Amino acid sequence: METQTPERKKIIFSAIQPSGSITLGNYLGALKNWVALQDEYQCIYALADLHAITVRQDPAQFRRHALEAYALFLACGIDVEKSLFFIQSQVHTHAELAWVLNCYTQFGELSRMTQFKDKSAKHPENVNAGLFTYPSLMAADILLYQSDLVPVGADQKQHLELARNIAERFNGLYSPTFRVPEGYIPKVGARIMSLQDPTRKMSKSDENANAWIAMLDKPDDIVRKCKRAVTDSEACVRYAEGKAGVNNLMGIYSAVTGKDYEEIEREFEGKGYGEFKLAVAEAVVEELRPIQERYAKYIADKAYLEECYSAAAQKALALSSRTLNKVMKKVGFLGRG
Repeated sequence: METQTPERKKIIFSAIQPSGSITLGNYLGALKNWVALQDEYQCIYALADLHAITVRQDPAQFRRHALEAYALFLACGIDVEKSLFFIQSQVHTHAELAWVLNCYTQFGELSRMTQFKDKSAKHPENVNAGLFTYPSLMAADILLYQSDLVPVGADQKQHLELARNIAERFNGLYSPTFRVPEGYIPKVGARIMSLQDPTRKMSKSDENANAWIAMLDKPDDIVRKCKRAVTDSEACVRYAEGKAGVNNLMGIYSAVTGKDYEEIEREFEGKGYGEFKLAVAEAVVEELRPIQERYAKYIADKAYLEECYSAAAQKALALSSRTLNKVMKKVGFLGRG
């Protein structure tokens, strides 16, 4: 009787920067999906702290943010038994491959990146080379693990396309070395916008603290921010064009309760925005409560966190070294012995 070999699980790679507070937008747009993907795929997740230093960081605060983010991701449901979850700066292959890929990336390609243009305009006092070559490091992150799929939002599609181009260019010059990754669009994805300017994505870099909800915000702060959220003068809870503020609140409510827009419209028929905003706030508080409780336990146990990220870094190094060694050999570097 013929035994069938089990089908290889596809590899998903995703990374997020640990600078500052993780927002509700990060959670509903990315993290919640990361957790959901763990059973179906071989998931490789990273805290992209190398990427974070294109902006000046306070060293002590930066270290603290990385540890807090690691604890928070575990609290959200990233399971170190199921997924590989490491801190990027602890795996030196990322920086090494990034340099090699810099030499296979064209200046013109990098200069067309819209994120470089946006960030240069935002920080004109610090337009550094790292900001310019950031996409080559992102390509290295993805290609090191022979990733099949990369979850991407609209703002990262350009970077993934560049990573694909670099992989195809290198494979064409030498021989197949990198798997060419595809973008992964989650079945359920929430794009959460600013509570104060719903035309812009919710971001921790927003100067208005009422514009975004942090994962570790206290219940009273969440209620206050939701109450102050921008809506419109119609006072009718319905999803429609021209109602960006209400649409955003409905998106948040839908993401945390699982209710679709029709159900939400029925639930708040004849009710004002005050009642709706309070319901959104309470739903968010309940969604975050168990996460915040687990976070408090993890952050209090620094030894456990260190054990997790150190073991993950060793695994990531062993895995990524296979790809890096092939690359070095094909380029023509002498073997390392």
